Amino acid sequence: MPLSEHEQRMLDQIERALYAEDPKFANTVRQTNPGVHYKRWIIKAVIGFVLGMGLLLLGLLLGGPDASLALPVTISVLGFIFMLASFLMGANAWRKATGGAEAMLAEAENEPKKRKGDKRPGMMNRFEERWRRRQQGEE
Repeated sequence: MPLSEHEQRMLDQIERALYAEDPKFANTVRQTNPGVHYKRWIIKAVIGFVLGMGLLLLGLLLGGPDASLALPVTISVLGFIFMLASFLMGANAWRKATGGAEAMLAEAENEPKKRKGDKRPGMMNRFEERWRRRQQGEE
């Protein structure tokens, strides 16, 4: 959605003020590609997933037949939680990097709206129709 003329002037004014205040920061921000930020998050998520898998396997290896079960189970559960959190973080960064969120929103906007009444069974529709006819004095 394009900006209005007033909004564009305001944005230009803000940019000029930022350049006047801190030209080094403004130049850095202008040259930064948002995709690079998401790629970093994806790399961090992959590393976290591998570390979580390592913790999970460590917990399984420590849980030998003569060991107490409290520590190995705790390590394994923490590893699994770490793996899950890393996967979710990576999936979110991947979705943002590939523009999946915008595509999902555009698809949802193009989809026709369904009314709640469309899902009701036939009997309820008949009852409502009878009620409407009574209210209108047809019966």
